[in-house]
Amino acid sequence: MEVKNSLLAILVIIFSSVCVLQGQDTVSYIFLGHLKQSSPPGDKVDYRVEQMDFSVYNGVWLGGDVCGEAMLNYSTVQYIDSIFDLGNPETHWALGNHDARNGNWEWYRKFSGRNTYYAFSSHGITRIVMNTNILPVDCEMLDNQNTIIENVCDTVQQSDYLILIMHHGLWKNVPGLPYPGAYAHSDLEFWNSNCYDVNSTFLNHVYPLLIKVKNKGIKVICILGDMGAGAKTFEMFSDDGILFLGCGLYHNEPDDMVLILNKIGDTLKYGFHNLDSLLLAQ
Repeated sequence: MEVKNSLLAILVIIFSSVCVLQGQDTVSYIFLGHLKQSSPPGDKVDYRVEQMDFSVYNGVWLGGDVCGEAMLNYSTVQYIDSIFDLGNPETHWALGNHDARNGNWEWYRKFSGRNTYYAFSSHGITRIVMNTNILPVDCEMLDNQNTIIENVCDTVQQSDYLILIMHHGLWKNVPGLPYPGAYAHSDLEFWNSNCYDVNSTFLNHVYPLLIKVKNKGIKVICILGDMGAGAKTFEMFSDDGILFLGCGLYHNEPDDMVLILNKIGDTLKYGFHNLDSLLLAQ
């Protein structure tokens, strides 16, 4: 295992060096969704994820349901931080229902230094990390998140990509896509982006903003993590040319997949990778 780790690190260094010599900035990210360990008491990630070496990536993106009861106990958030380094600016955690349902969201802020929703930009990629657990009864938070989405979409100019990272399937009736229930664990057709418009669904409010961003020449990607029990991956363009991706783990199954994104210069390439095979290659 130590030899394999060394070989993997050498390959990453060689690959990065070639890109640097060619004058190209190169970064690599890994996205994991629904990575909770299936067995109780709900305070562990998938045991395979515990064994992974995340240092070979520039950032880790978490699509939610990191543990079965991620914020029930402070010690569980400490454990999650020990694996993913939540305070790293390139670590992003879009809360799932299993992460959020016990409250204690202040622990998220303590370890990450950020709210449970925010925008972040680096290496030509602007990210909006969404908390899709916020209900219209939490008007201040919901409206603040909506303002971030609107402001980013209105003002983004220099990025090569805009990527929305979320947990739940919000994409009902997006032109060209099947309904989320066909591949994801959730299908929140009536999710609202704000408190002042009952029709502010993803389709009616957020999606038109993304089309405007795409029309500026910025590529737009949405990624969800609430998957794994049925379909392991999702990859499809909407009729408007926006890319929708998703993947998730489930009960340590051998066909579980993760998403790896590599940006070389201004081009982002991505692929789904079998978790077991990836672990063996380390």
